[in-house]
Amino acid sequence: MSFLEKYGLKALHACSPEVAHSLSIKALNAGLVPMPGGPVGGDRLATNLCGIDLLNPIGLAAGYDKNAEAIVPLTQAGFGFIEVGAATPHAQPGNPKPRLFRLTEDRAVINRFGFNNQGADAIAARLATAKPRVPVGLNLGANKDSNDRANDFARVMRVCGPHVAFATVNVSSPNTEKLRDLQGADALRGLLQGVLDVRAEVAPNTRVFLKIAPDLNVEELTQIAEVAIEVGIDAIIATNTTLDRDGLKSSHRGEMGGLSGAPLFEKSTRVLAQLSKITDGNLPLIGVGGISNAAEAYAKIRAGATAVQLYSALVYQGMSLVRDIAQGLEAHLEADGFSHVSQAVGTARDAWL
Repeated sequence: MSFLEKYGLKALHACSPEVAHSLSIKALNAGLVPMPGGPVGGDRLATNLCGIDLLNPIGLAAGYDKNAEAIVPLTQAGFGFIEVGAATPHAQPGNPKPRLFRLTEDRAVINRFGFNNQGADAIAARLATAKPRVPVGLNLGANKDSNDRANDFARVMRVCGPHVAFATVNVSSPNTEKLRDLQGADALRGLLQGVLDVRAEVAPNTRVFLKIAPDLNVEELTQIAEVAIEVGIDAIIATNTTLDRDGLKSSHRGEMGGLSGAPLFEKSTRVLAQLSKITDGNLPLIGVGGISNAAEAYAKIRAGATAVQLYSALVYQGMSLVRDIAQGLEAHLEADGFSHVSQAVGTARDAWL
């Protein structure tokens, strides 16, 4: 971490979390954040994710650039791919403030934003004009006051799908009431089929991913995997934030919302490994939850992930973390005798079961 990044983070942490979040987006667009200049990694890290070519398997998770306002600078941060959003059909303010909390002692974050965003039309306009250097995807969401939330995902896909490499169906946020009910087999089947039908019509080359919650048992995971394979989803992202609060130290531990960051690592990795076993390599998986260093990214890959995503650790460690993880992954692969990252996928899955 450079001197500039260290003191930039210190200044941001002197602000409230949501103000800091907004300022960080402005700093990116103003060119004030030190960047490596593009994706990092050599031939050993080059990854094919469902037909999408990545220079490395390290992605930015959804939730940071909600409105696709900083796509170009983010693609200079070293990521192999980025995900923006979530986008809903209509703009909405989200939940009342405060709704974002740093749990510094736990290296964690709790948020209850509630899909605050400027709406699919505004986000699609930015996606259509951006010229990113790495693949960009969009997280799809549903409006809080919608009478047909399943159809909301298809509506966003119709507007934004032609402008992204992948679209993620997000039925796992805990911050929109009853949204997680759509993870049930019957509801999920209809929802996913609706998105895929729109994909076939307007964006046949766009991949469709599904993002699931970490608070699922093996039976629920099995049902979700069966539905995903049945309808033809391209990949599953495991996992979103958790409602679990076990072992937290921070005074903010009682806040409502989804917990992300270090405490989520083991829980999300265990779900990832279970899903890897259930799907037996028949569905690419993207591991997210609690990654803060190269060893943890490598653990996700060895648990079954083709690629990984991070977000909360950037709050504490800055954008230089992306380069550090890429370089560390190379070292881990070389030490274990893997000539390519794909050879490591799932090799330690059973240790998490």
